[in-house]
Amino acid sequence: MEIKRSGSQPSGKGPADWFTGVVRIDPLFDAPHPARVAGASVTFEPGARTAWHTHPLGQTLIVTAGLGRVQRSGGPVEEIRSGDVVWFAPGEKHWHGASLATAMTHIAIQEKLDGKAVEWLEHVSDQDYQGTSKS
Repeated sequence: MEIKRSGSQPSGKGPADWFTGVVRIDPLFDAPHPARVAGASVTFEPGARTAWHTHPLGQTLIVTAGLGRVQRSGGPVEEIRSGDVVWFAPGEKHWHGASLATAMTHIAIQEKLDGKAVEWLEHVSDQDYQGTSKS
């Protein structure tokens, strides 16, 4: 058994290569091998979001506070709020973040395949974020 005490792991800033805007990542767990699940609490300030990305084994988001947005490639921008649970299928290109005026926090849970949990892609354009792109 292992207990990760609240506050025992430092918060980190979301890297500019992977995020737009102000993002804080609070690690929650990273199960030891042979388990492959990891989770973090991620807080997005208003307007902040991930870059487009995929997960080899999918991802679950549990929204714990605020109002946010999610989009899968080719789909509409969807609103998410506290209590919502979002599932992205393995390999599904997507992004997620806060709404324009309200911060959002979610717990992100994903599994690693061959040691890798995410494939980062291009940044989300303002048009994609606002749901006004023609693509």
